[in-house]
Amino acid sequence: MKIGFIGTGVMGASIVKHLLAAQHEVTIYTRTKAKAEPLLTAGAKWADSPQACAENQEVVFTMVGYPQDVKEVMAGIFQAAQQGAIIIDMTTSEPTLAQTLYTEAKVKNLSVLDAPVSGGDIGAQNGTLSIMVGGDKAAFDHVYPVLTCFGETIVYQGEAGAGQHAKMCNQIVIASGMIGVCEALAYGLKAGLTMEDVLRSITTGAAGSWALTNLAPRMLKGDYAPGFYIKHIVKDLGIALAESERMALELPGLALAHEMYTKLLAAGYGEEGTQALIRYYDEL
Repeated sequence: MKIGFIGTGVMGASIVKHLLAAQHEVTIYTRTKAKAEPLLTAGAKWADSPQACAENQEVVFTMVGYPQDVKEVMAGIFQAAQQGAIIIDMTTSEPTLAQTLYTEAKVKNLSVLDAPVSGGDIGAQNGTLSIMVGGDKAAFDHVYPVLTCFGETIVYQGEAGAGQHAKMCNQIVIASGMIGVCEALAYGLKAGLTMEDVLRSITTGAAGSWALTNLAPRMLKGDYAPGFYIKHIVKDLGIALAESERMALELPGLALAHEMYTKLLAAGYGEEGTQALIRYYDEL
């Protein structure tokens, strides 16, 4: 397929590589062209704007930072995309925005799928992302083969916004679970245990989780390189809180995680990975 891809950051760059490896024709746009040079060397084409990236494409992916970024990028895409094009927003964003974009696209004979992903930088590199999709089922079925280039678990969640709601469930589990991982490490270290040995025991038991297996060892090494930024988890949890309040649902674990990550953001750690929550127990 002819594919446009807007936003080649930590995860987007790996996804583009998988699309190129599958012989798709990929045109890319990102804010800093220099950061995209490895992709251009690998065979991607360059566009000077989101509008140019969307022109004459069958499928257009967006993977940007914040809901406002999604709005701005979509405005350009809606102007330039050919009729019948399918736009797939993989940004973790607001369910209500996904529904609005879906409606606006329909008027222009375009399809919009909200398709946030989970799996972080490792999942993107390995092509094993979990993809949660909302929108028209026919559009989902059409692009499903493309999604298999970089996704392992690809699930149609329902109408527009359902993909984003599913991602909120994912983020709530991640953020609340990270508190448990950090508190286990803080407790074990205070008790004088060798935490590498502790992890050998508990990662394979009932406490086992992706974060415990993959991020706890990085915490012990002081490796806070981002697979997913703190600044972005604060944004995501804020969306989840707003949506839960709209549904009159009280989620104290979510509220606590949001508060803790917000303090780390205020302390200047927004560019670090979510595993840097361990700093809360050491420094704040």
